[in-house]
Amino acid sequence: MVVPTLAADDALSDCLRSLENQTIERFEVIVVDNSGAHRVKAGNARVRVIGNDRNLGFGAAVNQGIRASEAPYVATLNDDAVADPRWLEKLIGAAEARPGAGMFASEVRFADTGMLDSAGMLIAIDGSSKQRGHLEPPADYATTQAALCPSGSAAVYRRKMLDEIGLFDEDFFLYCEDTDLGLRARWAGWECAYVPGAVVEHRYSHSAGRATPLKAYFVERNRKYVAIKNFPWPNLAWVECAAMVRYFWHAVAMIEGRGKSAEYRKAGHSVGMLIFLVFRAHFAAQLRFFRFWRKRRRIVLTRRIDSKEFRRILAAHSISLRRVAEL
Repeated sequence: MVVPTLAADDALSDCLRSLENQTIERFEVIVVDNSGAHRVKAGNARVRVIGNDRNLGFGAAVNQGIRASEAPYVATLNDDAVADPRWLEKLIGAAEARPGAGMFASEVRFADTGMLDSAGMLIAIDGSSKQRGHLEPPADYATTQAALCPSGSAAVYRRKMLDEIGLFDEDFFLYCEDTDLGLRARWAGWECAYVPGAVVEHRYSHSAGRATPLKAYFVERNRKYVAIKNFPWPNLAWVECAAMVRYFWHAVAMIEGRGKSAEYRKAGHSVGMLIFLVFRAHFAAQLRFFRFWRKRRRIVLTRRIDSKEFRRILAAHSISLRRVAEL
């Protein structure tokens, strides 16, 4: 179990208390403190702390925890999430019953409303990813079913799969690294299962903010990283045209007061700054294009399914560009 933390505040304490109450006993908690201040102290024998001198990002922090463990399953949990006592029991039970699946998505609920935050992930044709079931009632996702990949906020990964495909891509730093890992796993033939009843309550974007310039930049840059690394040629060719369509729907949603773009404006951030961040994200992605192209080549050389099957998976777990803008 890896819990990365940046804030290292009372929310982390609530998270760790919820892990003390799990119905299964044989697991270890590794807290990776990215605060740079070494504020986190191990509260009991089950908890180990890895302290970093600076914020290394989500992926690097989780990778530190994975490398420090030898468990056959690796759980990731955000520091602002509180796990139901049967959370791990449900996920590990699903993993034991499904040897062909390497990823398991939790029933992530908003702490304040009880509505779903995530029941796995969906992906749009421009590389943007969004939470499946977001803002919908949990009862609408009451059965164990296939998902594209889990949200890294609350997931279990099979160690055998991680040994095969590699860990989180640390170049992402923040956001979308769970989507990238999930797509690499799908190329390698691994499946993902959504597990209802594996409940966590999530204080959404507690560390990085709900709609901030920081988030806008990394999400826009990293969806391009996801596409460059993982999309088959026919899909990759349409990515930038699709992004222009999404920008249009973001503008519409902003005018109508819906979605992250409207939330961004309500937080007092300017449209001009948002446009600048989009251009900056595109420029940053172009600078690293060949770095990510080499990573793409490694995926192609080790894949176990063909492009036709991968496109079918993307289509089965897709979300429209308009819906991306509205959420």
